[in-house]
Parts: sequence; structure tokens; C-alpha cells
Amino acid sequence: MEKRKAAVPLVCHGHSRPVVDLFYSPITPDGFFLISASKDSSPMLRNGETGDWIGTFEGHKGAVWSSCLDTNALRAASASADFSAKLWDALTGDELHSFEHKHIVRACSFSEDTHLLATGGLEKILRIFDLNRPDALPREVGNSPGSIRTVAWLHSDQTILSSCTDTSGVRLWDLRSGKIVQTLETKSPVTSAEVSQDGRYITTADGSTVKFWDANHFGLVKSYYMPCNVESASLEPKHGNKFIAGGEDMWVHVFDFHTGEEIGCNKGHHGPVHCVRFSPGGESYASGSEDGTIRIWQIGLVNHEENDSVPRNGPSGKVKAVADEVTCKIESGLHIGREGKTGERDKATDA
Repeated sequence: MEKRKAAVPLVCHGHSRPVVDLFYSPITPDGFFLISASKDSSPMLRNGETGDWIGTFEGHKGAVWSSCLDTNALRAASASADFSAKLWDALTGDELHSFEHKHIVRACSFSEDTHLLATGGLEKILRIFDLNRPDALPREVGNSPGSIRTVAWLHSDQTILSSCTDTSGVRLWDLRSGKIVQTLETKSPVTSAEVSQDGRYITTADGSTVKFWDANHFGLVKSYYMPCNVESASLEPKHGNKFIAGGEDMWVHVFDFHTGEEIGCNKGHHGPVHCVRFSPGGESYASGSEDGTIRIWQIGLVNHEENDSVPRNGPSGKVKAVADEVTCKIESGLHIGREGKTGERDKATDA
């Protein structure tokens, strides 16, 4: 068997419950940032390059299923099981507005121009809020065939894609007509949908497969069967030559985009991987897990001292886990104490 060297990730602690969503901001004059959603009810903002904790958004009373940043990383949004979506000041952490819903909110997404926020959830209604008039009633776009799991904008904010928790496929909504103009057919419900940075591809994960679709003509470009049930996938943004996927086997798999061949497998999480995302520059990628940690994996960095002859499920796993803990404390330094208070709170309402 071919021997592979294992990458040593930056390990980010702080969440006391599973991490269920990750979102990178675009590159800004101040760098780029990573926001995480967790069942512990408190989204966290981090430096996207180092993983260093910046702040925690406090105010939700239930599990947070989705979180995102606007194009300039000046505002954040979160969707929660407490029947609300919240808008935050990403510089101060202050809550700017709470958008009340009648059921659990599973997804939220800023428009590219940052003026609108789309939300969806168990009400099966896609809503669009005008952030310039936050108290105004939202626009409701059609009726979804199932509970909304993911939402994303494309085509210069003229189209929104959505997937459902209990219904297969991805629906594309034309905001001018408010109607579904295309459905991307999948075998199982889509748990992750990502629009590539250049707007060319839509990447979907639906359990057994990862698919890539032409974002303009909606044709299927690539479809690959996965070695395990995967929950999330992300395409490398600069060259588009590789993609990552994570799921129930607790590993983060790296694949060649053109052939589907697995070219890497990163081990370290102690629970299923719920979300994976590439950083905007493609130099690293992050994974969030049932184990409550975020791991940031650097492209091209390897642990040259690891004994490759030890099986991936062998003793090296325990040694690696200890090393990860030490790495985290060294990397995190002083902010571990500040994060500690979030570990004491476990008020999430699971859904």
C-alpha cells in the first residue's frame, strides 16, 4: 500500500457541542475570517489563517445550525433552533437585529451585495430580508417541497439555490419570477451545497456521492461515489483541481477533481465530520465535527516524524490526539481562558 504522510492540523477548541457549519469570508484588507455554527448556541469568529479566536456571538437560546459573514466580513448572520435568525456586528459582537420565524431556522446567507439576507428552515419558506430595512416584512419566495437545509446566492443575486432535509435535489429559484427554474437531481437529500468562488460550479454532497454542476447551464459536470457517507464537500477555489469531503468515518478526504482519485486522507477528529470548507485562497481548509472541534489543515504541510508504517487506526491515533491537544494550547495561547466560559454553557435546543 502506498505510504502517505499525515498533515498536522491547527486544532481550535471553544465549542462545547458539535460544530455543524463553517463559513469563510472572502479575503479582505484585514485578512480573512472563519465563522462556526454549533449546537452550543454560540457562533464563534476566528482568524481564518491561524484559527485564533476573535469573539463569540452570544444571544441565541437554541442550537445554531448555520452562520455566515458578508462580503466585507463586517456583519455576521446566524440561523437557530430558537426560531430566529440574527444579524450581528462582526467587529463588536453586538446583535444588530433578530428576525423572528415560526419554526427552526436551518440556513442563512448574505447576498453578494450584502443588502439582503436569505433564510430557510422547517417552515418550508424561503425568506429574503432587506437589511437596509430590517423591520420591514420579508419577501417570501414560493413554497419549498420540504424543510430547507441549505441556501446560497448566485448569478449576481438573481438566483438562490436551496436544498431540503427530507427531499432530494437542489432547487434554483429565479428571484424575478419567484419560481423554481431548475432542479438538480440527486439520489438523496443534499446536506451541503457550495457555489465556487469564480461562480462556475455548484458542489453538492448527498450522502453517497459528491457532484459538480455547471452553475450557468446546470448540467452535471462530475459525479463521484464516496468511500463513506459524506455530509459536506468543498472545491479548491484557486485552481479547482481538488476537492475535500467529510462525513461519518471521521476523516477529511482529499480527491483529485478531474479523476475522483483519493489523494489524501486526514485523520484526527473523534466524531463524524459535519462540515468542510476551503479557505478563500486555497492554502488551507477547515473541518468541523461532532467532537466540538474545528481543525484547520494546511495544504502541503506534513508531519515528517510520523511513522507511516503504523496503521491509520493503530496506536498512532492516541498519540496524535495528545499531540493535537498540545498543539491547540500552544497555538491558542491566552485566548483559551476567554473561551472557557462557553464550555460551561450547554443550553442548546437540538432539532
